[in-house]
Amino acid sequence: MKDKIRLNKYIAACGIASRRKADELIEQGLVKVNGNIVSELGFPVCDSDKIVISGELIRPEKKVYIKYYKPAGYITTMNDEKGRKTIYDILPDEIKNLKPVGRLDKDSTGLLILTNDGELINQMTHPSIKISKIYRVVVKGKIGQKYLQQLSDGLEIEKGKIAYADAKIVEFEGQNTVLEVVLFQGMNRQIRKMCDMIGFPVIHLKRVMHGTIDLSGIKKGQFKYLKPKQITELKAYIKKVYKLSKTD
Repeated sequence: MKDKIRLNKYIAACGIASRRKADELIEQGLVKVNGNIVSELGFPVCDSDKIVISGELIRPEKKVYIKYYKPAGYITTMNDEKGRKTIYDILPDEIKNLKPVGRLDKDSTGLLILTNDGELINQMTHPSIKISKIYRVVVKGKIGQKYLQQLSDGLEIEKGKIAYADAKIVEFEGQNTVLEVVLFQGMNRQIRKMCDMIGFPVIHLKRVMHGTIDLSGIKKGQFKYLKPKQITELKAYIKKVYKLSKTD
């Protein structure tokens, strides 16, 4: 980084923390620049500056981005106090330092983006920036359009929390229905709770796309490094969505 950038953005770019967490570290007086405590979030810095957090010198790290096809039976977290199996129990050692962009519950499968880019994680998961997530969902029963409209209109899945989902019927499989569901929120078990409320419980749920990244080229349990073009396209999409969110 030759040009000056904001201190909180620099910390996030180093993979130390998300932008939000970086703000907290600065506000708590834990960040020094060239030996001086800095409390200004937007303080300009560059690579030639000596930046220390809680006594530890930080430096930008090479950014890594992968897509991973999560199998069922694992939760999306680095550590679990209850001793449940996590994706880090089965991820290859070379990518175990990467963090997931959002989560999938234990029974769900499909796409997870993993990275050490704290800023991108924050952008893709911040509630004010509505990044699309697309799922293939099999529900029990033959669902009708009036129920899909209920999903679109919104359901209170928790007290004070209204969840929305855009869904369309892909096909019927016997007595079950295959749906394509698009979310712009990230509530815990959102699709499952919504489908339960309208009387069509989820049998199978797979995320097939997040932003501009999809599952192409990988099978369950496999991962693939994103190409520079894919990363550029993803960041351009995020930037576009962010601008639109500011005009709403």
